[in-house]
Amino acid sequence: MTRIAVLSAGSWGTSMGAVLADAGNRVILHARRPDLAAAINTRHENPHYLPGITLPDTMTATTDEAEAIQAAEFVVISIPAQTLRENLTRWAPLIPQGAAIVSLMKGIETGTGMRMSQVITEVTGIPCDRVAVLSGPNLAREIAEHQPAASAIACTDETVAARLQAAVQTPYFRPYTTTDVIGCELGGAVKNVIALAVGLASGMRLGDNARAVLVTRGLAETARLGLALGADPLTFSGLAGVGDLMATCTSPLSRNRTFGEHLGRGLTLTEAAAATGQTAEGIKSAESVLQLARRHSVDMPITEVVVSVLHGRITTGQAATRLMERAPRAERYTT
Repeated sequence: MTRIAVLSAGSWGTSMGAVLADAGNRVILHARRPDLAAAINTRHENPHYLPGITLPDTMTATTDEAEAIQAAEFVVISIPAQTLRENLTRWAPLIPQGAAIVSLMKGIETGTGMRMSQVITEVTGIPCDRVAVLSGPNLAREIAEHQPAASAIACTDETVAARLQAAVQTPYFRPYTTTDVIGCELGGAVKNVIALAVGLASGMRLGDNARAVLVTRGLAETARLGLALGADPLTFSGLAGVGDLMATCTSPLSRNRTFGEHLGRGLTLTEAAAATGQTAEGIKSAESVLQLARRHSVDMPITEVVVSVLHGRITTGQAATRLMERAPRAERYTT
């Protein structure tokens, strides 16, 4: 059995831990809360994040970070993106020599504009060819229920990607490999911002046409930024691009879409956060994505409008008007 540490007992970390356990690995989940660790170990359930789901016996939980990481061949990280640097600084000395790091996080770091894999290599000193990214249309609850799903595994070292692919494949979860880490990470980060916009439109009772426009032009924004940063444009037509975008923008299980919908219905940021209940990464990453785009002279009007709404510079009612008043242009994804 391959020993794998999963750092986070949230819904996504727990779901992916279950996939890895079902694939035949020994999985140790790190949980901050003792009651959650106890429930996973005794009842094989995560009652806070995945109530009613029976977890595999080969996945256990601990509140001891060192115990979770000890002797792990893969260290899987699934925490809010903006907390990565602080937590990783503490975890770095515990990571076994030769272990590969797997990022499940979808965000851009505030201030630095760094992708999660870049933060990992900077903080730990682990070379980029031992850092992998898993990204795709992966709604945690559906995966925990063993509903069919697929994802992209990106790593600059194809051997590491293939090892992780073998470690995560189950009858209900199908992984594909790629070397385009940049594209996978940008697809995962920007789709959260676009999902906020789609949620806003839904909350304001705008029609299917408007939502389809936001999804389509949101994909164009993502591809433009990806091209500027060196991503493969074809990545955005795959699982980590349009696949993840569609799931996040259309599903009621999507935190970012749900958060945007609450805003569109007139709730404040604080009220929307309370109603959503879990972290919506797009809230913190939107400003970072926009700053990254401006740094590379990339036009991202939907992202800009979302940031303006979040900062209270325009109302939700003004958001649609702002986008519709833009000067007409040719439909291109790369300019």
